[in-house]
Amino acid sequence: MAAPEYVPVTLRELPRPIERIPPAKQWLADRPADLQGGQPRGKGLGVPGPDQGYALKLARRFDDRLELAAGEHHEDAVIGCMAVALKRAALFGRAPVIYDVELAFTLWGFLGGAPDDLVDFRTPRFQGLREEYERQRVIADLVPDTTLRLTPAQVRERLSNWRSLLTIGGD
Repeated sequence: MAAPEYVPVTLRELPRPIERIPPAKQWLADRPADLQGGQPRGKGLGVPGPDQGYALKLARRFDDRLELAAGEHHEDAVIGCMAVALKRAALFGRAPVIYDVELAFTLWGFLGGAPDDLVDFRTPRFQGLREEYERQRVIADLVPDTTLRLTPAQVRERLSNWRSLLTIGGD
């Protein structure tokens, strides 16, 4: 609150002049490494999104719940489902959350309740997956955006009709 005019003030108590800062200069994204038109898209490029490593931490919360068939390995299941979870997170333009991982594990039947024909379908596709990036991309590409927009509960309800949740060409 300002002091009335009749109150004496010393030089120290006088208000200081305001330092005027000039406005910022215009900035343009014209550096050589800047992407033009956003992230590149195409076959084999994946779906870039932020903080993808966090999905692996989230997947570890499901370690004791995964149901694997004979011949399936834990790491293959995790890596294949991470491709799907990361695709879902990028679809929504955010980092992965627990529901992305849950949807992926549910969709592929690793959280239980998988029909036998789904297990027969997934087993050869997931075997050795941790070593082959191209096959990881195939797993992610089998899942259309319409499925990724569902909740894990909706996927669980539709798991008996699992083929309708995937894009399966000649299989």
